[in-house]
Amino acid sequence: MDKSVAPQTSSQSSTQRAYLALRNDIIFGRIAPGERLKIDALKETLDTGASPVREALSLLTSDQLVDRIDQRGFRVAATSREQFREILDLRCRLEDLAVRDSIANGSAAWEESLVLAHHYMVRARQKSPEDFEECHKAFHTALLAGCKSPILLRFCNQLYDLNVRYRYLAGKSKGYDRRNVDAEHEDILNAAVDRDVEAVSTRLLEHYRNTGAFLAEQMD
Repeated sequence: MDKSVAPQTSSQSSTQRAYLALRNDIIFGRIAPGERLKIDALKETLDTGASPVREALSLLTSDQLVDRIDQRGFRVAATSREQFREILDLRCRLEDLAVRDSIANGSAAWEESLVLAHHYMVRARQKSPEDFEECHKAFHTALLAGCKSPILLRFCNQLYDLNVRYRYLAGKSKGYDRRNVDAEHEDILNAAVDRDVEAVSTRLLEHYRNTGAFLAEQMD
């Protein structure tokens, strides 16, 4: 029995490692939008077999970070101004619903988790982009964690991931460094702890739309 289980566990681990490595490369722009993803080349880069690579690419296709261009080919999903506007609009609409429900249902444990996530995110500023991104997503996830709709949270999570690539493009935009993103996060946190639903909603959506404005400048 042990022999039959071990290979499956190993395969799952290899797939997960390949998935996370490719996801990070796409999000941080190390693999450009539209670039072909060749199985043989990825096997060498990721030091794994063809099956884990194909499974990872299928997962990324479900995440809409990779496109299947024919029966055997893949490429990184393209980016565009129109797509970003759609992602931003949907994210604002859905996260507004989720954050309102989260605050209405958030317990003391939810509040403690949110404060701790913010603390880790602030500390991660001094670390690698990957470390900060992990903590940044954990903060936004913690903010919505009190929401009682698993389906809504799943959509919000997917939209977050789709938005991340654009946020890193916005980070290169002229004048982006003048924006105090840390202060925006702290304002969102304080409003959430105060259970001020309208203030949280306003500050969260402004936070997203500010990024959108900088990205539009970068695209121009």
